[in-house]
Amino acid sequence: MSSRGNSPFPPSPLPPFPASISGQDLYTWRTWALQQAAAADIPPNEVDWFLQGVTELDNLALRLGTYQDRPAIATCFCLDTLTAKWQQRVRERVPVQYLVGETPWRDFMLMVTPAVLIPRPETELIIDIAREWVDNSPRRTELEQGIWVDMGTGSGAISLGLAQALPDARIIATDISAAALAIAQQNADRHQLADHIEFRQGAWFEPLSDLKGRLAGVVSNPPYIPSQMVLTLQPEVTHHEPHNALDGGQDGLDDIRQLAKAAPEYLCPGGIWLIEMMAGQAEAVYSVLQHHSAYCGIQTYPDLADMQRFMGAYRR
Repeated sequence: MSSRGNSPFPPSPLPPFPASISGQDLYTWRTWALQQAAAADIPPNEVDWFLQGVTELDNLALRLGTYQDRPAIATCFCLDTLTAKWQQRVRERVPVQYLVGETPWRDFMLMVTPAVLIPRPETELIIDIAREWVDNSPRRTELEQGIWVDMGTGSGAISLGLAQALPDARIIATDISAAALAIAQQNADRHQLADHIEFRQGAWFEPLSDLKGRLAGVVSNPPYIPSQMVLTLQPEVTHHEPHNALDGGQDGLDDIRQLAKAAPEYLCPGGIWLIEMMAGQAEAVYSVLQHHSAYCGIQTYPDLADMQRFMGAYRR
């Protein structure tokens, strides 16, 4: 979703606008789209989210209808294509973020495609938690200037957040998917953080063999949904988001166990292990960490809905 004018979202570069639609036609189209959204149980604000991403209009103009008398509104698509795109949202349940090609997250507007998981607002808190753990550590300076890894970076959201919160650190973003890394790289370029982030392809610690014992922090939003549950999620998720970023095995903990087992070999003493997990998994993840004597100071944190969503620990 593009952000301009009175939109509440962070700024993003304007897309090219090769077409135009009259203000009256667009007003009529918006009214129709809102009716379609209501009938399909889609939040009505997604109509304006979509229109902000594909036209030159801002949030206030759309809400007030002040564009009705304009002879031409610059758009990415003609009216027929605009309709076809919106039908993908209504009939195929394609997430609006994929239709527009971007989504807001913290202070960033991130490019997203079906190659990456759509970053959620809940995950934004993991950056603040990482910063808090650094500030509370007796090794604060070492951690601030150390090497941090965003494992399974996807769109690059966490790595960008870490780069912003820890400007003196070296950030590495890893992902098994070359397509995901390409998106993450573009997002880093878009926000002038590419010089601060290194991208490596591979599964979990695979591409980090040169960094054993040297990492200040390992941060991840790994797959944590039980395999059978993935199939019961909203169609927007089940049918369109990458399953390899969602499916955490039979109990949802396969990747979390792997991260917990391997990380001590790579973290420096006092290094931070921090992950996102599913609500209801806190006790099980706590047990996983306790099983490894290398961790101390294990702590859980709630998300915006007060669900236990994050868990952190220090490397002894």
